Amino acid sequence: MSKREQIKAVICEEIDKTSFPLIEEVLEKRIDKVVTILGCGGNGSDGVYDEVLSMVEKALIRIAMRRSNNVKIAAADFLGINRNTLHSKIKKLKIR
Repeated sequence: MSKREQIKAVICEEIDKTSFPLIEEVLEKRIDKVVTILGCGGNGSDGVYDEVLSMVEKALIRIAMRRSNNVKIAAADFLGINRNTLHSKIKKLKIR
């Protein structure tokens, strides 16, 4: 087992699996606020789903790229997607 895998295993052991419902609840409350803000934009609720998904994808990709020191193959592995898929999403979402 590599040192990175050992560190990950230790961190993951420390995370209380019962905290995931709490994380989902916090996330849902935050997304509710975002949806409210987007709904006030004059478009009603048209495109809110796509807009929120785009925001979440951008955030996940930026996080993955930071954690991988901008190495796309490592970022794609972290996200559980193919490198080509990651590259396409970066281009589509206009991420620097």
